[in-house]
Amino acid sequence: MSKLLYQGHGSYRIETNNGTVAYVDPFAGKGYEKKADIVLITHHHYDHDNISLITKNKGCTVIEPKDALKHGKYNSFDTHGIRIDSVSAYNKNHDKNECVGYMLLFDGIKLYASGDTSLTEDMNSMYFMHIDYALLPIDGIYNMDVREAIKCAEIINAKHTIPVHMKPGELFDLNIAEKFTTPSALIIEAGKEIVL
Repeated sequence: MSKLLYQGHGSYRIETNNGTVAYVDPFAGKGYEKKADIVLITHHHYDHDNISLITKNKGCTVIEPKDALKHGKYNSFDTHGIRIDSVSAYNKNHDKNECVGYMLLFDGIKLYASGDTSLTEDMNSMYFMHIDYALLPIDGIYNMDVREAIKCAEIINAKHTIPVHMKPGELFDLNIAEKFTTPSALIIEAGKEIVL
């Protein structure tokens, strides 16, 4: 079974059917005891790139913005049974040339790891991509607020949209998460794991 552990803030861990362990934006919460096969960094802010929390398996693939975005081109990767396509991520606090999101395909599941962003032009092409899970920030300070995130969720049209990055410096805020009232909303508290 594929699983997702929401560690809190913008950090989460994915495990695939074949046992591949991938971390996205390590920084917060617990659940770093499993050795990593893949580490994805969306941007180099202190609350998204604490790779020191992770023990890597031999042959671990670490993908950072400098790998994902070169000369204005968003790159793709196939590693450890996961297809990873880089996409744009940006807003007034996050430079388009230094930040990325990732579209992951594994075990027949398509997951959009948006990183820190607001509405992007790439989201307009996601409606017909049949995304299963989209993780969107909703803090309204460094990223889009809940209202804009709801609009993005409607544009993306994922089956499930998970709000993350709710309040700077905090793992999770239920009051803010519950304001994310889109039909696809799936609220996961920090430290909880779901089967995908």
